[in-house]
Amino acid sequence: MVDKKQKTKTEKIEREYIIPLRVEWRKVPRYRRAAKAIKAIKEFLVRHMKIYDRDLKKIKIDKYLNEQIWFRGIKRPPHKIKVKAIKDGENVKVELVNFPDKLKFKKLREEKLEKTAKDAIKKKKKTLKEKVQDSVRGEPKEEGKTEEEIKEEKEKVKAGEEATQKLEKQKAKSMKTQVGGKEKKKTQPKRMALAK
Repeated sequence: MVDKKQKTKTEKIEREYIIPLRVEWRKVPRYRRAAKAIKAIKEFLVRHMKIYDRDLKKIKIDKYLNEQIWFRGIKRPPHKIKVKAIKDGENVKVELVNFPDKLKFKKLREEKLEKTAKDAIKKKKKTLKEKVQDSVRGEPKEEGKTEEEIKEEKEKVKAGEEATQKLEKQKAKSMKTQVGGKEKKKTQPKRMALAK
C-alpha cells in the first residue's frame, strides 16, 4: 500500500476540462464576478484532480488563463472555459487550451524575449569564464581573429586614448587663461543715507 502512494506522488497527470463558470459567478454581486470565476476554477479542480486536503493554494493558474478571465472586465467573465490541468505531485498547474489570437501573439512574443534573454545570459557567462581563464593563462584569447587584427584593434584603442588626453589638456589650458575663473556676483551699491 505504501508503494501506491509513492507512485501517485511522482506521476504526472494531464486532463482537459470545460469548466462551467456562469453558475458560480451568478451567486455574487456584479463587481465580484471575475474573482469568483477564478475561485470557481480552483474549487472545480480541487474536486476533480483529487487534492485530498482541499487546499486551493495548491492550484496554480497560468497568467494567460487569468488574463482571459479578466479580459472583459470584472463584471463580465466568460460563461465557461476550456482548461488543461497538469498534476505534478501535490500541485496542479492550470493552463488555457484555446488561446484567442491576441493572447497567442502575446505568448509568442514573451517566449521569444525569454529565449533571447537566456541566450544573452549564457553568452555573458561564457565570456566571463573565458576572461577568467585568459587572466590565469596570462594572454587574452580572441577566437576567429588573426594577430594582425588584434594589433590593429590595440592601436585604435591607444589612438583614442591619446586623443582624449589631448582634448583634456586643451580644456585645462583654456580654463587657465580665463579671467577670474568664476563670475563675480554683482552687489547692490550701499545707500549713502545709511552710511552716515
